[in-house]
Amino acid sequence: MKRTAFSTALFLGLAACGGSDSAEMEAPAETAAPAETAAADAGQMTMPDWYSMDGENVTLDIVAGLTDKGNYWNYNGAQFGEMTISVPVGANVTINFENRDPNMAHSVGISEGFDTAPAIVEAVAVFDGAISSNPTSMTEGTLPGQSETITFVASEAGEYSMVCYIAGHAVSGMWVHFVVSADGEAGVMGAM
Repeated sequence: MKRTAFSTALFLGLAACGGSDSAEMEAPAETAAPAETAAADAGQMTMPDWYSMDGENVTLDIVAGLTDKGNYWNYNGAQFGEMTISVPVGANVTINFENRDPNMAHSVGISEGFDTAPAIVEAVAVFDGAISSNPTSMTEGTLPGQSETITFVASEAGEYSMVCYIAGHAVSGMWVHFVVSADGEAGVMGAM
């Protein structure tokens, strides 16, 4: 009897965390148009109002859950690598991170780059300081309505990912490309 009660509780808990009915499974079709737009704009570097640069200092205002896209699991409305943020190598980067998701904690950090997110991204930043506090915790990460600022030096050119480290968030779309460019390129390509 206890095993049945436990199994039922476990099933209900999993359903509440990520279970879905067939209507929810069709949600990716709604995101196809923005992804196509992002692909069309992918070759054009822009400087949106949330990206500012002053000499070697780059400030990025990154919002988790800016839109309801992907159940609010997005950075400035972008998911699944459909946006690329570029900073010059050696830049002093400040990320002003805000969580507007009404229901869930999120985190932000700069991780090894990938094109397909694993289920769990190890919470190890590639640059010292390039990770929010308690990045894997759903109860102590950056909670709904909270903000956090992280700073780091983008000391090595390469292709990285900006990612939410809470288990299952990156694989569900909460990541974008983050490039540290050797040629000094700065700005954003793709969805904004």
